[in-house]
Amino acid sequence: MSQELVERYLEHVRVEKRLAQRTVELYALDLQKLAAYAFEAKVELTQVQNAHIRRWVAQMHSGGRSGRGIALILSGWRGFYIWLGREGRVASNPVQDVRSPKSPKPLPKALSVDDAVQLASYHSEAGDPWLEARDAAMVELLYGCGLRVGELVGLDAVASASARGWIDLEGAEAHVLGKGSKRRTTPVGAKALEALQRWLALRGQAAGVPGDAPALFVGRNGTRLSAQSIWQRLRRRSLQAGLATPVHPHMLRHSFASHLLQSSSDLRAVQELLGHANITTTQVYTRLDFQHLARAYDAAHPRAKLSRSKP
Repeated sequence: MSQELVERYLEHVRVEKRLAQRTVELYALDLQKLAAYAFEAKVELTQVQNAHIRRWVAQMHSGGRSGRGIALILSGWRGFYIWLGREGRVASNPVQDVRSPKSPKPLPKALSVDDAVQLASYHSEAGDPWLEARDAAMVELLYGCGLRVGELVGLDAVASASARGWIDLEGAEAHVLGKGSKRRTTPVGAKALEALQRWLALRGQAAGVPGDAPALFVGRNGTRLSAQSIWQRLRRRSLQAGLATPVHPHMLRHSFASHLLQSSSDLRAVQELLGHANITTTQVYTRLDFQHLARAYDAAHPRAKLSRSKP
């Protein structure tokens, strides 16, 4: 009876719902798994209870199945029981309110200190000096100040009442408008100041850039660079600098936070510099820092690795 119901349901989604063949095949695999669990528990598919589903979810999770994978399986099972309910075969949906285990959030990608410095120090003698100066200044601000790409885009060349953000060269500070329209001030390091001064000296030399153009970072037509343009320029520059992994703006923000924690361990200070409203958002970088420490330990400590030799 169970196999007959599964085949009827698969025919339903194939013919009436017109799902793609690959989707139907995935549904079939998920229902095979459901049927196997039910057979092992000596229960008919129409007699499966909420407790059964929760137990099987726990088994899949302990067996190494990802939260996302379990969520997809539950979605297939849920649809099957919705159909059984419409057919009058079950009184309630046993998959209702069952959620998959949360998958651990992936760690943000950060460059090593050496790679970050290599990118920030890169200079192309053969490149266009105007573009070279602009892109170098962008890298220095993203890595040296931990700015979001939207904050970088919003910077103006000079402070004004309408400016979303600006750089105070004399005070060595960046004033930015972050998430939630919250303003913050971050220090600007010596290298970033030098790069900015080189850029500002060349910025107005492009024919299409009017003298009163407000944006700090502009294209040759004088319009403010978009976030997409900065992504493209940074990816290109990282590859030219010889980095194995293409770099995006947020990777430099992650690197800024991770490298600060490696040096200072001052989580509160990093929270303020990043503009995080909640310190739990900043704490993810402590995991990056621990990975750094663990690699150093594995590489250097004589007791880091267990002996493979038998006693």
